[in-house]
Amino acid sequence: MSQLRIVFMGTGEIGAPSLRALVDAGHDVVAVYTQPDRSAGRDMKLRPSPIKIAARDLGLTVLQPEKIRREEEVGQLKAFQADLAVVVAYGQILPKSVLETPRHGCWNIHASLLPRHRGAAPIQAAILAGDAESGVTIMQMDEGLDTGPILVQEAFALHRHETGGSLHDRLGAQAPGLLLQAIAGFQAGTLHPRPQDSALSTYAPKLSRENGRIDWTLSAVEIDRQIRAFTPWPGAFTTVDHGGQSVVLKVHRSALARSAKGEPGTVLRADRRGILVAAGVGGILLLQVQAPGGKRLAAHHYLLGRPVPEGSRLG
Repeated sequence: MSQLRIVFMGTGEIGAPSLRALVDAGHDVVAVYTQPDRSAGRDMKLRPSPIKIAARDLGLTVLQPEKIRREEEVGQLKAFQADLAVVVAYGQILPKSVLETPRHGCWNIHASLLPRHRGAAPIQAAILAGDAESGVTIMQMDEGLDTGPILVQEAFALHRHETGGSLHDRLGAQAPGLLLQAIAGFQAGTLHPRPQDSALSTYAPKLSRENGRIDWTLSAVEIDRQIRAFTPWPGAFTTVDHGGQSVVLKVHRSALARSAKGEPGTVLRADRRGILVAAGVGGILLLQVQAPGGKRLAAHHYLLGRPVPEGSRLG
């Protein structure tokens, strides 16, 4: 297989395995584009993206334009004379001027089985929807939102206790092999793009922290999906009354209690087994929780310092 000149564009950790795989396969990654360093953490210090860290470890050229669509940035991209751009969780919309710059255009590694879950949060969307499977799609990018032709796609079954974090890691590990398979097929002339059926498309919008607020009137099944989908980000949460003050309570792990009954949001039991809360249908047993500024704790350890009386209401 001949060497391709590739520009890689990514920001999130999910793309790091694919970047390493391109280098290990002998391709010439001429530049890596990633988002500018952002403030993060309690100290709000500027921190590099996971892709920038990986690229520096590999000795690659890193560029961090605030907006890649600017004329001078497009000119810089043209100067690399790339055969292909590989894009994964980059965080910027690519205009036509960028999409058409590499000789063979831009490929996107998307973390869903397109056309299902187009958009910014496909990983969480798959769990929220109760999908039986997910997978990686590699597509030829066009000016639409994840609407381009599918090059290759590979599915796998979701686990019963799948979380946003576990699915993220599985998809990140699956992508490199599929990407190299697509490149090999392209070079051999056996890659046959197929158009997406937009009638089957769904949309996964960008998430905010507020998406994690638990609505206890939903069924236990729906709340369970929400908690798993939003672990670790944006995080599922509710509120609890402690001494007359409403305190945010993050929920990291839970279990279904289908036979539980009560007014939605009512604490039915709080003991060494956890905090059992009534949902619209059934109940949810909170197993691991976290108070603001505190550590993640098993629910029964949390109760030692912050009792939650039976009959109290969450949310």
